Amino acid sequence: MNEGLRSSGANDSFIGRRTLGVENHFNPCKGVHVGKRHTWFRRNVKSFAFMVVLMIFVFLLDSLMVSVFSSIKFHRISNERNSNGGEGDSVAYVHEERSTVEMYSRLLNSASSALTKEEFKQDSLKFWEEPSREASKWKPCADKRYPTSLGKPEESNGYIMVSANGGLNQQRVAICNAVALASLLNATLVLPKFLYSNVWKDPSQFGDIYQEDYFMSMLKDDIHIVRELPPHLKSLDVEAIGSLITDADIPKEAKPNDYVGTVLPLLMKNKVVHFLGFGNRLGFDPLPSDLQRLRCKFGSTTARRFRSREFLRRDYVARGSSKYLALHLRFEEDMVAYSLCDFGGGEYEKKELETYREMHFPLLIERLKNSKPVSPAELRKLGRCPLTPEEAVLVLAALGFKHGTYIYLAGSRIYGGSYRMRPFTSLYPNLVTKETLLTPIELAPFQNFSSQLAALDFIACATSDVFAMTDSGSQLSSLVSGFRTYYGDGHAPTLRPNKRRLAAIFSENSSIGWNTLEDRIRKMIEEGQRVRVRGSGRSIYRQPRCPECMCRS
Repeated sequence: MNEGLRSSGANDSFIGRRTLGVENHFNPCKGVHVGKRHTWFRRNVKSFAFMVVLMIFVFLLDSLMVSVFSSIKFHRISNERNSNGGEGDSVAYVHEERSTVEMYSRLLNSASSALTKEEFKQDSLKFWEEPSREASKWKPCADKRYPTSLGKPEESNGYIMVSANGGLNQQRVAICNAVALASLLNATLVLPKFLYSNVWKDPSQFGDIYQEDYFMSMLKDDIHIVRELPPHLKSLDVEAIGSLITDADIPKEAKPNDYVGTVLPLLMKNKVVHFLGFGNRLGFDPLPSDLQRLRCKFGSTTARRFRSREFLRRDYVARGSSKYLALHLRFEEDMVAYSLCDFGGGEYEKKELETYREMHFPLLIERLKNSKPVSPAELRKLGRCPLTPEEAVLVLAALGFKHGTYIYLAGSRIYGGSYRMRPFTSLYPNLVTKETLLTPIELAPFQNFSSQLAALDFIACATSDVFAMTDSGSQLSSLVSGFRTYYGDGHAPTLRPNKRRLAAIFSENSSIGWNTLEDRIRKMIEEGQRVRVRGSGRSIYRQPRCPECMCRS
């Protein structure tokens, strides 16, 4: 033991320094232990430092990998949402984990109180009917024959093939234009084809959505129609002979003279032309009255002859609703992101929409780099922001629709899903979509066919007692409102908000009284329901009140 003590003598001075200021009761065993521990520490200080650095590195690497995998997961979810999107898709509820977003909590509480008071009162709501008797004076007359009608030519100059792109509504516009063009060029129309799109992911063809026989018989007195090209033309390479015409070859909303000057010579020479991606390539004015009437005739009537027809409304009524409101709520992720507006979802939502824009709208990003930015507040003030479900439900409540109103929700995937829809469903719980309304067996024939699903939405909206939209610029809303004008006989009201005026109303959300808000919103909707005759250059599909389509009694 003494040897042990002596062997530690070399470290006595060190031990003394460690024991300064303590009582002079030296414990030799403790001194040996401390000395050995310090010697071990000095010998292993490099290893210890290396371990500390290694632990820090591992921690940073772990944080980096979490960030990377989170980003990959976000991009994957975003891509999945985008790949499953498209016209007529189901109204999807995503981001279930988020808390409810309410930009107008005070007004929502006022709306809830107002609906509670109105629930047991007799329903005297005037918005179930069109407000003006003038509307019922306009009657469809596109089928009427006139002495000056062109009629079907005895000889055809050749065959017109059309491959329409886009979703259901874009395709329908293309077909209407093709019908008018066939008459203009004295051509025979081959039953249209639909291009497959990676966006819509729908292989449906004309006969899957429309009734081919009806289409052909309806137009038999106006143009020649065949199901396919004759055998001697099928083998032709239309691109090689210069008869393939794309959108790049035809100006947008081209005039009849453009077609007579460029397309007719090709048709006469090769006996066939193929319009690839033929969309908004025929202007509304100036156009001969007979051609305008023909386009109007097809555009209105075929909407009644979707293969699925009106079973959806009959089924709805059978389930207990005597009348219902259809709402086209345009709040899809692409529209929300493209708008550059703020929707109250905080920093997470802001970053999510920025990421979506970078992935899907590179041209928008480039344009923003070279232009002066407009603030989200200013965009909202100008009426350029899509209406949120919360804003849409406040409009319906202000108009006086009761808590128990049955509402059919049309459209694509709602951005934010249930956390965005909670303010809506809390006021109007009787909300259905085609997916919740129809049984799996009824819906099965349409699944995975976005255009056919869009046809169901069109039918439900077109035949509803009231149709409400949140964006008057959308094709579905435009075509539905035009259909209802044409066939509604003055009893098919459409509610069309003015987003600029509505933004001004909601900007006072912290102080405006509910009664004042009701008055202002009702006046806005009533002004939007005024009977208007189609102006020059405006779409006959949206505004069919014109001599070529409707007659005023």
